[in-house]
Amino acid sequence: MIPKLTYQLSFPDPRTASAEGIVAYGGDLSPSRLMMAYRNGIFPWYSINDPILWWSPDPRLILELDDFKLHRSLRKKIAQFEIRFDSVFSEVIRECASAPRRGQRGSWIVPEMIEAYETLHTLGYAHSVEAYQNGILVGGLYGVSVGGVFCGESMFAKVADASKVALAALVERLREGEFDFIDCQVPTEHLKSLGAKEVSREFFLRRLAMGQNETSLPSIRGENLL
Repeated sequence: MIPKLTYQLSFPDPRTASAEGIVAYGGDLSPSRLMMAYRNGIFPWYSINDPILWWSPDPRLILELDDFKLHRSLRKKIAQFEIRFDSVFSEVIRECASAPRRGQRGSWIVPEMIEAYETLHTLGYAHSVEAYQNGILVGGLYGVSVGGVFCGESMFAKVADASKVALAALVERLREGEFDFIDCQVPTEHLKSLGAKEVSREFFLRRLAMGQNETSLPSIRGENLL
């Protein structure tokens, strides 16, 4: 049976997740609960009018920073974009919410999620990477920083390869900050083509715990970015 969360701030052990990867349902999207979830390898993912579902899938998809594949064709396109960080977080998350997904109706980035992650951004936990052409936002991504791990949430592209260029810029900045890896959450062929790999939940949780033990990691927020 999947546990229902109360308003007490706690989560079940993610190792007890259902076969689909659901750890619990209910609760809220307060900053404290969200950050507790991320620190324990859990993230929210649900549709509008449904209860909040909390996930810790097995297998998990991660991107080791040194495994990122910057293909020659993509390398040539980087100069076509201007990259900014944390300049229009609210616009990025809304673009991600409106981006079409193959085989999916609507978006899991519901209004309550947008509001919750905007709050995390204000608190310095959630970050965005933006790709511009001629001063116009054409792609980007956002996610949550937890110790030495960046938990990627979603990306969008209005022109070819814009989100990939944003990801390349993020990887480079995380390397400079001595981050450990990017949590890509659910396996996709798109991210695998860029170097991401599937690992067991147990392996992921161990690596996540190690990443949070780092004490010298700089912030990736605001003026500390490109």
